[in-house]
Amino acid sequence: MELKLTSVKKNPLFDRQEIEFKVEQAKTPSRSNVRIGIAVAMKADLNQVYVREIETKSGTHVTVGSAHVYADPAQALKIEPKYIIERNQKAQPEPEPEPEPEPEAEPEAEEEADE
Repeated sequence: MELKLTSVKKNPLFDRQEIEFKVEQAKTPSRSNVRIGIAVAMKADLNQVYVREIETKSGTHVTVGSAHVYADPAQALKIEPKYIIERNQKAQPEPEPEPEPEPEAEPEAEEEADE
């Protein structure tokens, strides 16, 4: 996932940074993966980042959206709407698909002939 921050604005009234981002990927990225990417890019804890919107442009591989990064996680819980908090807490990172192990061939049992 290639995450680019297109706009970062400081909002001192709410003690947060308002971010707009762009992701180029074949499918719409999950909210949790975007949240982790923003946290890494902004050098913030995951509980400080709230993804507000994700939208994939029709007919493209470009996803745009917005997020808020708070200086204090407690402040976020006071300001962000309840449904945004729930969406961001429900979102779990998608595990990377692991290759399936090849089935092991069972050794052929040698039959002993009784004479």
